[in-house]
Amino acid sequence: MNPWIKRTLIGLTSVTVLAGGLAACGHRGQHAQGPASAEQVAEWRGKAVDRVTRKLDLTAEQRQKFEVLADKLIAQRAAMIGQSQGPRTEMKALVAGEKFDRARALNLLDEKTRVLQMSTPEVITALADFYDSLNPAQQAEVREFLDKRRGWFRRG
Repeated sequence: MNPWIKRTLIGLTSVTVLAGGLAACGHRGQHAQGPASAEQVAEWRGKAVDRVTRKLDLTAEQRQKFEVLADKLIAQRAAMIGQSQGPRTEMKALVAGEKFDRARALNLLDEKTRVLQMSTPEVITALADFYDSLNPAQQAEVREFLDKRRGWFRRG
């Protein structure tokens, strides 16, 4: 395959993923006032930690490891959002002119990719620490939950 075709396909795929991600992220928790506030995120974190603690019957040590994981995920989310006004605003800026702002889109993609590359190893470590601390029955419950959940839009 010619190098220019590869570059074009990679560029189109990247922009498509970026636009889809921005549109998807813009839907949830993004009412008229913009991204969720720190208070809302803290409330959701507390509810999630309590729910997982109840469902898996976590010990104090396991709960602490889950809280570390939740904190890492929240930190990663905050880093992904960064100083922006939100995904919708970013997408609007890309299409504000007569032509799609390709340079800005690629810059945005590079920025988000750097954030993921820097923060994901910590998230993976926290997830591994939490999962490894579960007993076999709890691990089976996690796997069963993941088996039941077949996709983003299917419930049950």
